Amino acid sequence: MRRFMGRAGAAVVAGLLLAGGMTGCGGEERTPRGVAAPVELPTEQPVEAAADEPSEAPPAVEAMGVAPSARPSASVRPGLTAKPRPKPTRTAAGPLAVPKPPTETRVPPPPPKPAPSGCQPSHKGTPATRSQVKAALADAAAKTYWPTSAPDIAIPLTLLKATAWQESGWQSDIVACDGGIGLMQVMPATADWMNQRFGESYDIDDYRDNAYLGANYLAWLTKYIGDMYFESDYRLDASLCTAELDSCLLNAVISAFNYGHGAVARDGEPLAVPNPQYVRNVRALMTECVCLSY
Repeated sequence: MRRFMGRAGAAVVAGLLLAGGMTGCGGEERTPRGVAAPVELPTEQPVEAAADEPSEAPPAVEAMGVAPSARPSASVRPGLTAKPRPKPTRTAAGPLAVPKPPTETRVPPPPPKPAPSGCQPSHKGTPATRSQVKAALADAAAKTYWPTSAPDIAIPLTLLKATAWQESGWQSDIVACDGGIGLMQVMPATADWMNQRFGESYDIDDYRDNAYLGANYLAWLTKYIGDMYFESDYRLDASLCTAELDSCLLNAVISAFNYGHGAVARDGEPLAVPNPQYVRNVRALMTECVCLSY
């Protein structure tokens, strides 16, 4: 969501990765974030900090967010009936070389301009506790975001936890220099777009709604990219990935959360992963993050 929604300030990835275990999140077609948190990568996946990938630096870690609002969550909105869909039967390896034209016309807004160099993130509100953040992420991961057209889309809890750590270090009160807000570093313009697109009223400053916004964006990216390149096979399964980062939907969704859908899924063009470092960070955090034990 950083590019996509919110990014906090940029930090040096290599050092943080070796330090082992925390980092931050994205917005639309994103540019470098800025809140950094150390990440511990598996030894078999060396990471090189590329000069042309400033947004890959993990966000910094400092605190967490605004007082929660008492809002119950629902898996399916009233009036919407989930229609069963057949399980994926696709056997082809990797994405389509020539994608199907996108059918979604209501896309997220363009990414913000890069944050000034040297800018430090700020904080506002009262930070949520780790247990509150953990519960919010679990609730957001359990929700069905496409109950009618794609009820089988599910956001893995490990993906949501890892992305939130990469984006903010689970700091619900952090505000990045590029405008990214809170736990999932949601951009205000992206939050407005999602509320209009899905008929919701999420409060970007509430840590629970912020978690919903991040998960909802991941779900939207899953459907958008899944329809174009994976023949509506929406499985975010790490076992479907190979050593090539552009080989699976999971990596593509992680990449787009940071850089935006337009940098990853382009009409008539092969699937792209322009931010390999960010993808490696989040993939590593999905199995190695200290946050998984909270």
